Amino acid sequence: MRKFFSIFSAIAAGLLAAGVPAAALADDIPPLSAYGELPAIERAALSPSGGRIAALVTVQGKRLLVAFDENLNVVSSTNVDTMKVRTFDWIGEDQLLLTYEITEDLGYNFAADKYDFAIAVTIPIGNSEAGETVFSSRRDLVDSVFGNYGVRQIGGKWYGFFGAIELVRGTRNEMNFRHGRPYLYRVDLQDHSTKRIALAADSDHDNDWLIDANGDVAATYDINLNSGRWTIRNASRKVIAEGRTEAGRSGLIGLGKGGQSVIYYEYDDQNRSRRFEVPLSGGTPERFLQGVDVDQLFFDARTGYMTGYTKEDDASDPVFDDPARADAVRKIQNAFSAYSMSMIDWSDNLNHVIVRTTGQQDSGRWFTVDVANLSAKAFAYERSAIGPQHVGPFSTFEYTASDGTEMDGILTLPPGREAKNLPLVMLPHGGPHSYDSERFDWWAQAFASRGYAVFQPNFRGSTHRGGEFRRAGYGEWGRKMQTDKSDGLKALADAGIVDPDRACIVGASYGGYAALAGVTLQNGIYRCAVAVAPVTDIRRMYREDYTASGQTRVTRQALREQLGEPDLWNAVSPERFAENADAPILLIHGKDDTVVPYVHSSKMADALKDKGKPYQLITLDGEDHYLSLSKTRQQMLNASVEFVKKHNPAD
Repeated sequence: MRKFFSIFSAIAAGLLAAGVPAAALADDIPPLSAYGELPAIERAALSPSGGRIAALVTVQGKRLLVAFDENLNVVSSTNVDTMKVRTFDWIGEDQLLLTYEITEDLGYNFAADKYDFAIAVTIPIGNSEAGETVFSSRRDLVDSVFGNYGVRQIGGKWYGFFGAIELVRGTRNEMNFRHGRPYLYRVDLQDHSTKRIALAADSDHDNDWLIDANGDVAATYDINLNSGRWTIRNASRKVIAEGRTEAGRSGLIGLGKGGQSVIYYEYDDQNRSRRFEVPLSGGTPERFLQGVDVDQLFFDARTGYMTGYTKEDDASDPVFDDPARADAVRKIQNAFSAYSMSMIDWSDNLNHVIVRTTGQQDSGRWFTVDVANLSAKAFAYERSAIGPQHVGPFSTFEYTASDGTEMDGILTLPPGREAKNLPLVMLPHGGPHSYDSERFDWWAQAFASRGYAVFQPNFRGSTHRGGEFRRAGYGEWGRKMQTDKSDGLKALADAGIVDPDRACIVGASYGGYAALAGVTLQNGIYRCAVAVAPVTDIRRMYREDYTASGQTRVTRQALREQLGEPDLWNAVSPERFAENADAPILLIHGKDDTVVPYVHSSKMADALKDKGKPYQLITLDGEDHYLSLSKTRQQMLNASVEFVKKHNPAD
């Protein structure tokens, strides 16, 4: 470990120190930048043999994609500072496949004003050759990928499988879109030659594919985006499964054990998700792992075949066909049982694994695990400036909503302070169909470090209590989903933990909507609201999503299920209730946001201005919905914390 740190320090000028995070040696409160900057390591991947590691790191403010050998010596380093990196993985032992996104203005005749294009690049490791962009040699293809369907080694060569948009020559020799539906292409990742291996979906249809170990299309999923009727066909084009779901909630999961079957999911009439398995040769689909709460399915990245799974209620008892693999996962789960851990990547034989931990007094650590030798080495800290004593303690706080529904949320307390009459930051998650769990959360911890209790309510619609609880959020934007949050505030106050008169509400995406709703649709509860990339008008959001889908019936049905009846949308849209705002509002929005367009915040700002209400609007230039860039992420954090401190002082 010391060798790695000394090598890395030569690149990072002392970013990491051998042993413990730097802040653990001091008692000073870390600066906000320690929370807001991108973590020192964001992602990592193991080569098939486990002999090389690739990691996305931040070094003195610069983002690098670094490759290490088995002794953690630096083999290569690529500057990705300006890239919105999404994924990377190994192609054999000597190449990486990097995918990043760029945001482009589309102009007229498109369903959206902006679009995020995924760019795939192969990067040689250990030599001076330049990387090459997938499809860049084909003038008749957009040099962007529309779906990554895996990498396979066939006859000693590596191939990637990607969706591609074809172009046709116009009357003036210009290249135009044939249509917006991707074809499936095989790409030789050495010489970048390409071959189309599957046609695009028909008009008003969408396709998905599964690739087998030989690089052939094993299964094709097709859905009619108007009727919701879907089929799964095998390589002989025989229909092996079919159904209909009006909201389009069905799809492929992967190939089964040995590549002999297809695993897929479908939502039933009660909107419950069910998994099925059907032989590729045909037969009656059977429920897949019925009654098992699956924590994680494992697939072989080189073949696409399922190899095993772990259970939510007992992750220490993995189920694999190969006993050696089950034993390896069991050993790792047991070794890290005291932490919230994730197996990030593993070698083909599962003898080498990268593990990430987070938890109490742990702001994020990364380990290499040698299963055969029963050894684990910490090789990086995500936030070395945040010592164990600076991590605010967090726990699950259970409460009951006003209608009797059982709820919970994550309560983070300021380090070293008694849990009594604390000022509060209400921090609802985005989605809204996701959830918060007991882990280090950089935004919550930043507020906690400044003296605030932070509550992240898992309101109805969250995804940690099963399908019924998730569906309970349908049609409840601004209604029960909103009062679930203020009911949490009341429960915390009744317990004496927080002062109910000193609360602000802060959130991003749907959480930003909830922040605005907390001071417009609700009144007398919060002292201020911070809304990052918020939805401000539900009807506008519906139009944006429906138009972007090509106005398909499936999208319309799915949106209406989640949002409720259209004639009720205006009544829960904060922009339409700006005159009711009873607390100062801070709006923060990335100009390149394609998920919730910037217009939501600009229109909200106009409405507040017209009504003479106190507000600020901060524009994050070049930023997307996910706060992908360190500079603008820190800009957001500094502004939100200072705004809360001004209107709801912690002292």
